[in-house]
Amino acid sequence: MAEQQTMTKINVIIPAFNEQESIVKVLNDIPENMVQEVIVVNNNSTDLTASVAEQAGVTVLDEPRRGYGQACLAGLNYLSMKTSQPDIVVFMDADYSDHPDELPRVVQPILENGKDLVIGARVKKWREKGSMTPPQVFGNWLATRLMKLIYGSRFTDLGPFRAIRYDRLLDLKMQDTNFGWTVEMQIKALRQKLDYTEVPVHYRNRIGVSKISGTFKGTLLAGYKILTLIFKYSFR
Repeated sequence: MAEQQTMTKINVIIPAFNEQESIVKVLNDIPENMVQEVIVVNNNSTDLTASVAEQAGVTVLDEPRRGYGQACLAGLNYLSMKTSQPDIVVFMDADYSDHPDELPRVVQPILENGKDLVIGARVKKWREKGSMTPPQVFGNWLATRLMKLIYGSRFTDLGPFRAIRYDRLLDLKMQDTNFGWTVEMQIKALRQKLDYTEVPVHYRNRIGVSKISGTFKGTLLAGYKILTLIFKYSFR
């Protein structure tokens, strides 16, 4: 695997909105020997997220239009303009709920088994107590259950920590600018018959308050968007 790492270009995209307290912890835990570039997309933060990330020596992009998907799309637009594109793109959150040091686990099925997409599944036995709210747990179960019924999917989670081959990612033509980014990727991967898998990852309580699951309105909007996208792409 070490030889493959040196030959494979891995870039990391991290959407970040008001994560000044956590972003350095995330960046410090990313294995430097595996990643060629880390891109933090500052999603119109009102705190010091951008300057803290810049001081850490990573690439920082500014995306003033709010939305998780909008930030991810800004990262992809940046990659498209580089003279040398990556082989693999890894997405992770900026709130330190993911374990960045588990990046080798997430990319291993691509490097060793030729998979196209890997989802870091937040399995119950590896989740810190309280790290996922009951609505999140139910929403994940419902979304993955629907994908199983419609597509015969094996997905069990919509986890944000994921890796995908860059060329396959371009083929998906991602569009969602907000809560539906993760489920859009998985539905389109199913529709295009990508070779995917899940690997178990640890998950802990985030630093700070969630912008989605931390509010009743955010939880409702996220759930509505996820279900809407499932039915939108499944019956067209």
